[in-house]
Amino acid sequence: MNSSSPVLLVEDDLVDVMSVERAFRELEISNPLYTAGNGEEALESLRDESKPLPGIILLDLNMPRLNGVELLGFLKSDERLRRIPVVILTTSKEAKDRSKTFDLGIAGYMVKPVDYPGFLEVMRIIWRYWEQSETPP
Repeated sequence: MNSSSPVLLVEDDLVDVMSVERAFRELEISNPLYTAGNGEEALESLRDESKPLPGIILLDLNMPRLNGVELLGFLKSDERLRRIPVVILTTSKEAKDRSKTFDLGIAGYMVKPVDYPGFLEVMRIIWRYWEQSETPP
């Protein structure tokens, strides 16, 4: 992934947003981090053609108004957005959530650890993988 590509975090929990921001600082990730508090906000931002598309989307599942699975359905049916890699970052360990999101074409599914050191390691793993990944133009 390009080191200047923005990252979109779709997350309604402010503590989790702060944890991702903190992880970016500690891991020295310089990519711009944009946030959306729910799927509707994310979709509105992504459909704004004046804004650059993110290089990756970190997506929570359990959100109000338009949840992660619903947003994922919209993303994967939109020609302009369908190739953006989406990594689920959630507390859900439900097999049905994993199956449903993989069926919709996610790039990865990570369960948020409850402790910050574990969360930081998850973010490190996601980031190392995406630094090395080749994505379509």
